[in-house]
Amino acid sequence: MSDTSKLANVRTGTRIVGAGRRKKWTGPVVNPPVWRASTHLYESTAALAEGPRRNEDGRFFYGRRGAPTQWALSDALTQLEPGAAGTVLYPSGVAAISGVLLTVLKPGDVLLISDNAYDPSRAMGKGLLSDFGIEPRFFDPLDLAAYEEAFCDRTAAVLLEAPGSLSMEMCDVPAMASIAREKGAISVLDNTWAGPLGFPALEKGIDITLMALTKHVGGHSDVMMGSASAGPELYARMRQRAQQLGTVVSPDDAALALRGLRTLNLRLKQETDSALSIAEWLSQREEVAQVLCPMLPGAPGHELWKRDFSGGCGLFSFVFKGGTPADRNRFVDALELFGIGFSWGGFESLALPIEPSAYRSCMTWPPKPGETEDRFGVRLSIGLEDPADLIADIEQAMAAWHVA
Repeated sequence: MSDTSKLANVRTGTRIVGAGRRKKWTGPVVNPPVWRASTHLYESTAALAEGPRRNEDGRFFYGRRGAPTQWALSDALTQLEPGAAGTVLYPSGVAAISGVLLTVLKPGDVLLISDNAYDPSRAMGKGLLSDFGIEPRFFDPLDLAAYEEAFCDRTAAVLLEAPGSLSMEMCDVPAMASIAREKGAISVLDNTWAGPLGFPALEKGIDITLMALTKHVGGHSDVMMGSASAGPELYARMRQRAQQLGTVVSPDDAALALRGLRTLNLRLKQETDSALSIAEWLSQREEVAQVLCPMLPGAPGHELWKRDFSGGCGLFSFVFKGGTPADRNRFVDALELFGIGFSWGGFESLALPIEPSAYRSCMTWPPKPGETEDRFGVRLSIGLEDPADLIADIEQAMAAWHVA
């Protein structure tokens, strides 16, 4: 499909196949070629003078503004995000977070940060942004009243994440976005977990939605990239700030992300179905105190997920019933089909021991108050392996957890 206007009324799977494949960028081939170029040439000095006057994707100027490979990826992501006027690409998910926050904040501003946000986001608030005279304030995203009270006349933006990092709490994103707008603050959502296929953030009231394309969009654990999408005014501001910072992504990486994007819908469905099967199985195990998976009926945040989300992914956590860190670590080490490593959203399954209390300012861990002995958790990223094999692997690893 080369005419992207044909994508206006098609379903998600069809849109993913055709998004970003404008004929002027692909030519006679299926995928946009990899345009490796720093210098863009002009046919005349008149054309050279015209170059800076129109700053938009699709117009050659200089390599920092991209070329068809990067434009195709930005265009595809914009077409998947209802309400977006455009998408800015960044060399990593963390770069997307910093690029967005440096766009909407200035010295003297206050940034409200969800207490269960991704740790690099928390560290950015306490480090980079503080160094620029921006004050970070952490809040419990499960307490709407306290959240509303946290605003002051200097609050310029709110950084949300749903579900929360590691501990997987689900907050009321539409309500929080609405409150931020009433208070005159910009709402920013790290929507990497569900992405636009599972949660159309801008339609739900969020001002800027960002993702680590490193995860699901790349899908193969071999590319680092981030993105941020917004309506016209904020998109223009993000684009300008990214250019001022010299932010650019490699065309080779953009091509890898485009390749991953084409199978995103299928991979998410498989990973979500497998994760639910494994979460249900874990919820019946005597070794497990709690499964932290908002997609699972009865789990914390499930009702909000069911109300607001149409999809999820393979990432969730669980907490052992009692035990010690050594017990938990023996379990992780005994897994044979799960790699041990950071990140998630690739085709391979991963396991990571977690202790969220080290990354919280006002929220408590463990998730069930009063059960302090049940605090040693594991985060699982479920990939494309057969879920029956993954369950069998978890079951054999449970034997190591039981070892005295």
